[in-house]
Amino acid sequence: MTPPLLVAAWAGGALLLIGAVASVYRIVKGPSLLDRVVATDVLLVVLSSALVLDMAVREHTDTVILVLLAAAVGFLGSVTVARFVEDRRPDHPQEENALVPGTSDVPTREEA
Repeated sequence: MTPPLLVAAWAGGALLLIGAVASVYRIVKGPSLLDRVVATDVLLVVLSSALVLDMAVREHTDTVILVLLAAAVGFLGSVTVARFVEDRRPDHPQEENALVPGTSDVPTREEA
């Protein structure tokens, strides 16, 4: 490995370590569920990035499936939690178009 690539690998690893520590801190401290979900997604991205960095440095592709699994778990987890949180907000209409005109305090386009 050439020295510039080695320096870039160490710098990338250090930045990924800082990102992992910051996201673990946010997972522990919270304060809300959404903060923890976003921090978990960040941690999964950091993990995936570390695996990709390892593949680039060692010139192998053995962990590609782990990167794909981390991306799938992150996406599905975020979508699941977002749907769960959206349904629990009491005063939030899911869509303006879903409201029946005349049954809500929200003016329609014609009334505005």
